[in-house]
Amino acid sequence: MLDASPGGITNAVARAEADGYEGGWVIETAHDPFLLLATAAATRTPLHLGTAVAVAFARTPMLLALAGNDLQLATDGKFIMGLGSQVRPHIERRYSMPWEKPIGRMREFIRAIHAIWDSWDSGGRLDFRGEYYTHTLMTPAFSPGPNPFGRPPIYLGALGPAMTAVAGEMADGLVVHRLMSERFLREVTMPNLKRGLAKRERPLARPFQIVYPPFVAAAESEDDQREQLTGIRSQIAFYASTPGYRSVLDVHGWSAIGEELNTLSRQGRWDAMASLVPDEMVESFVVLTQPHQMKDDLAKRFEGVVDRMILYPHPRAVRTPDEFRRRSGSLLRAEE
Repeated sequence: MLDASPGGITNAVARAEADGYEGGWVIETAHDPFLLLATAAATRTPLHLGTAVAVAFARTPMLLALAGNDLQLATDGKFIMGLGSQVRPHIERRYSMPWEKPIGRMREFIRAIHAIWDSWDSGGRLDFRGEYYTHTLMTPAFSPGPNPFGRPPIYLGALGPAMTAVAGEMADGLVVHRLMSERFLREVTMPNLKRGLAKRERPLARPFQIVYPPFVAAAESEDDQREQLTGIRSQIAFYASTPGYRSVLDVHGWSAIGEELNTLSRQGRWDAMASLVPDEMVESFVVLTQPHQMKDDLAKRFEGVVDRMILYPHPRAVRTPDEFRRRSGSLLRAEE
């Protein structure tokens, strides 16, 4: 995951290239991910560039069809459009956009993007009419025409069973959430993904991929690992306090912990939350390893289910972000 800002994205891309990464991803938090990747693409980097993930429901299918098409051109066909729904409070209260039936809306959202791209490819009439989105106007002046690199793949961020099935049904890849255990991935995610893949509307142009940004604590000493886990434990507490992510906790019998964390978050007691995360939960969500064993330990835990891994240079994961990059840059198909 590129540690990026509008002023720092160029240097972040250069470091990722130098450290041997295959790709660079940005997440939508404090900056616009499409602006960041447009800046990255202007460097003519050989990296694959993706959003992991951009908030679909904050935008319309037309806006994302345009952004995806332009970045596919700017990257010479190396763009991956990762999309996610976010959760209701953010969509309604941060973006002031509607939230209704997110599963059906996401299915229709991706279908609408493809309808727009179909219109540009063929030059035919745009006539998409759905329950949530309607796109029926596309004059020649507003159509970019066929993209010489084809359309970018759409990867869908999902955690719950229903949205995971939509990823298999509609998308080209799945970006699983960070709050993910191996057990949940194998017992819940994979069966639901296969259920969606069996109902695909469009044939896959390339193999479907599963992308995972794991929590990793790679340290040579117990003291260093303990320091890393302090920051990671706080992140786990934050995610586990969100009701939308409760299904992962339920599988492990940690529902009550999630309720307690949610109560503390609503009270604004953020500093007290990490202490509620037991060691058993940390061990399920975090790969505890040493730098020279990181590649093997990640492969061992997620063999047969994960195709790409996105590595976050969390500020407390190692002494410096540069040290993290040096330690993880040799990972097979790892991406920053």
